[in-house]
Amino acid sequence: MTGPIVPLRQLVLKVHSRCDLACRHCYVYEHADQSWSTRPRVISPETVSWTALRLAEHAKDHQLASVQVILHGGEPLLAGPARLRSLCEELVTAVHGVCALDLRIHTNGVQLSERYLDLFAEFGVRVGISLDGDRAANDRYRLFADGRSSHDKVLRAIALLDQDRYRHLFAGLLCTVDVRNDPVAVYDALAELRPPRIDFLLPHATWDTPPLRPDGAATPYADWLLAVHDRWSARGRPMPVRLFDSIVSTLGGGASLTEAMGLESADVVVVETDGTYEQADSLKTAYDGAPVTGKDVFHHTLDEVARHPGMAARQHGLDDLSAQCRTCPVVRSCGGGLFAHRYRGDGTGFDNPSVFCADLKELIVAVDARTGASAHRPIEGFDALAEGGDDGTAVRRLARERQTVTRDLLSLLDRELGARAGALWAGAWQLAVELGREDEPLLAPLLAHPYTRVWAVRCLDGAASPDHLASLVASVALAAGSADRVTVPVHDSYAYLPGLGRTRVQAQGVTVELTSHQVSEPLLRLRTDGLDVVLDDLDPHRDCFGAPVSPRLTEEEADRWRHILPQAWALIRGALPGVAAGMAEGVRVVTPLAAPADPRRTHAEGGFAALGLHLHADPVQVAVDLVRGFRLGVLDALLDVCDLYDESDARTGVLLADTYARTATDALRPEPESARRTEAQLRELSAAGSLTPLGRRFVDGMGRRA
Repeated sequence: MTGPIVPLRQLVLKVHSRCDLACRHCYVYEHADQSWSTRPRVISPETVSWTALRLAEHAKDHQLASVQVILHGGEPLLAGPARLRSLCEELVTAVHGVCALDLRIHTNGVQLSERYLDLFAEFGVRVGISLDGDRAANDRYRLFADGRSSHDKVLRAIALLDQDRYRHLFAGLLCTVDVRNDPVAVYDALAELRPPRIDFLLPHATWDTPPLRPDGAATPYADWLLAVHDRWSARGRPMPVRLFDSIVSTLGGGASLTEAMGLESADVVVVETDGTYEQADSLKTAYDGAPVTGKDVFHHTLDEVARHPGMAARQHGLDDLSAQCRTCPVVRSCGGGLFAHRYRGDGTGFDNPSVFCADLKELIVAVDARTGASAHRPIEGFDALAEGGDDGTAVRRLARERQTVTRDLLSLLDRELGARAGALWAGAWQLAVELGREDEPLLAPLLAHPYTRVWAVRCLDGAASPDHLASLVASVALAAGSADRVTVPVHDSYAYLPGLGRTRVQAQGVTVELTSHQVSEPLLRLRTDGLDVVLDDLDPHRDCFGAPVSPRLTEEEADRWRHILPQAWALIRGALPGVAAGMAEGVRVVTPLAAPADPRRTHAEGGFAALGLHLHADPVQVAVDLVRGFRLGVLDALLDVCDLYDESDARTGVLLADTYARTATDALRPEPESARRTEAQLRELSAAGSLTPLGRRFVDGMGRRA
């Protein structure tokens, strides 16, 4: 492995490998990996010493401010107070003067007593307890080997922790979701115990051993958790619930709060009772040996473990996910779900969505709808877009967001029109679905084409024909060689292939079969110093710029474009290198206009990928118009995914668009009066009460650029 190591900040230390309960849903004893049976029952003093040494050297080498150690099992309390005291002393001594130590223990609570709690108070060990809800829920699985209930003993342990002298040690309750239990009864039982936090955990499952879905329900786990969320909200959210708080955090652009979701790098390692390093415990549910690293504390450093391919597979965020996950609109909250839950034994391994994929998506979308959390989420590169200092990366990310919105728009079209749109729609839609199933990137050109969205919106409004989908899909399928023949509509003796051109057809009729993406009238392509665009004077939905579009260019007109556009582009590159980088990344189409666009226009229906332009003789004016169109398009795309202002305030919307364009175009045509107007508009915007916190952040960024 190359590249920087992701430091391991959390260590799960197995201090006892057996348990005093026989929980039937336990991943340690009941799932695929059975390595527990060959390991020592109790961790040895030598193993503890080596573990402490490895942890301290790792923290020192990476200058970590703190590390977390979770004492785990089996049941860690079976190790006994004396051994736990020695272990805590060893760990505290090893990291003293190196970093802070966050010591925790995760227990079923059955053995918990004041003797243990006095020890934990001495060393600051915080205690998390597993409890699945009321007696009926808890006794479904959490029983002694002879079938006795553990519920009363766990409640007694929690009552001890709730005493004033121990309350500061109470870390919270962990509850495994079972959809056969009443979600409201489970939540009420947990909340009654006044925990400082509740963690709801999905049961461990894989595609080979899928989770229980009663009566074939599509999203029973989302439904169960949403019932809990509604009850929790109705009661005033009296304590944090990690799963819900993590979703809200990531929807708002913040960090994930749980290993089970989000795109943060994995930073946890397990040390078993025999000193072997393992990956996350949850992997035991995948297959026998799944967590194995082949390394141990006696011979290997934590840096060596961090380089293990299994660890590295969860340290690159979005790039580590399956193709389906990478294009999902909720991926930044979901993160593909828990790594173990992606496993499928058909050769794909972990390169799959979570087996809870549908539940996670439904849960995230519903929590967003209930909280409005995503309204304040900036996309990556948000500040760079506001300030105009982008290297193209932020525009590329915004383009992906735009494609997601377009995909959702097409899905909405199919739901509303599909059944009555006719055979041409049905065939094109089926082909699009098959292309996406075969290779997701094949659909990117269709979603990225700027006039796809224009047509889709018009189609929803009844102002365009759904048959145009066939032309869009044909362009993609034929160019990629993914279809031998496609049926497309004919208009005025032409079959259109958006993004490519048009072909004159001789046959009479409303449709024609095409077998090649070759066109008799291709679009003109212009390339100049990083800018690579087509002059689209053919697309039937290009008339979206508030000015009449030009008909097919003559050769003389095309020569004028070849002459003037490079001059304008050189001016943009010289005066606005950041904006030019974004334009080179994002602009794919320039549509010739027969007349200048209205300078008061503040809406860009085609986004930033397509710019409408009337060709002036003055390259400076052409540069100004290009940059203005691009900035309006960027803002339009941002407003698809970010809530910047109260849209009932039309004045602020107009002012925001015009000022955003001016903060760039002023550099191309410096005029004192224009600069003063831009400054005045920025002041007015800064005082606007209808700006959201994210909108205010955007305006502040514009001000820094100006």
